[in-house]
Amino acid sequence: MSAPVLIIAAADDWPTDRVVVELESRGLEVFRMDTADFPQRLTLGTRIDQGQAWTGDLTTEHRTVELARVGAVYYRAPGPFRFPEGMSGPEERFAAAQARAGLGGILSALECRWVNHPTAMARAEYKPVQLATARAYGLNIPPTLITNRPDDVRAFAADLGGDIVCKPVASPVLIEDGQLKTVYTRVLTATDLDDLRGISTTAHLFQGWVRKDHEVRLTVVGRRMFAAAIHAGSDAAYEDWRSDYGSLTYTTTSVPEPVAAGMLRLMDRLNLRYGAADFVIDPEGRWWFLEVNPCGQWDWIQGNTGLLIAQAIADDLQGVSA
Repeated sequence: MSAPVLIIAAADDWPTDRVVVELESRGLEVFRMDTADFPQRLTLGTRIDQGQAWTGDLTTEHRTVELARVGAVYYRAPGPFRFPEGMSGPEERFAAAQARAGLGGILSALECRWVNHPTAMARAEYKPVQLATARAYGLNIPPTLITNRPDDVRAFAADLGGDIVCKPVASPVLIEDGQLKTVYTRVLTATDLDDLRGISTTAHLFQGWVRKDHEVRLTVVGRRMFAAAIHAGSDAAYEDWRSDYGSLTYTTTSVPEPVAAGMLRLMDRLNLRYGAADFVIDPEGRWWFLEVNPCGQWDWIQGNTGLLIAQAIADDLQGVSA
């Protein structure tokens, strides 16, 4: 009997549904869980001693998986722990810390194939680490400044002698007044440079603006690459394609060998088996690395291009080579 695949993802994450369906269509045993179900709808019981490594199981009301049998884990943005009503704020924070160290620690200790391991993801999400690694492995990167000093921004713009953009250093998403908001990349104007109030409040990332012919979302799964060219159909999308999905068109494209080689080395260095990388392609055809998201979206790329990304993720979890 094949080893089960453990899926750790939010219950309503429908791209993960596609991976589950693909795995089950191959006859593989799948145990899906959301950390939001712990401790009320998911229970944990494990043990270690001098005679044996961690043994035990995870159990829901419908099924159980023995942790020692797990052959692969697909980890994709599960939800926060949910505790019984009536706990005080300090009690809930204490319980969350215990759950993170207990359940999270047991899961992290699993010695199997991970796509991706949460500790690797945590480090890989740092853009300064990504950019340094990309540069070291021969990928083109835009000149980049991270600062909270307004004078540094003006000096950076003067040194480059061209347009610069401002973008978040971490996740661009925030919740304000109960609404989900996104901070998009934006080109700074001369007026912006004259008034940089607010820069000192936290770290900001600035980059030299790379002239675009188009952009590429390069999805890497194991050693396989799926490249989708993204063509902007509006001024807003040209500045940041996430701001106007409705204007975008997509085509599949090939990856230059030096870019492919650099990306594989970057993925190895960051201990990632999955990553969604963004590149700008300039009018001369040069590829410029912007970032790689270890938990980036892929389903809409598959839907618009027909690239078989879900199948590739299932292959990698199953240990099937391309």
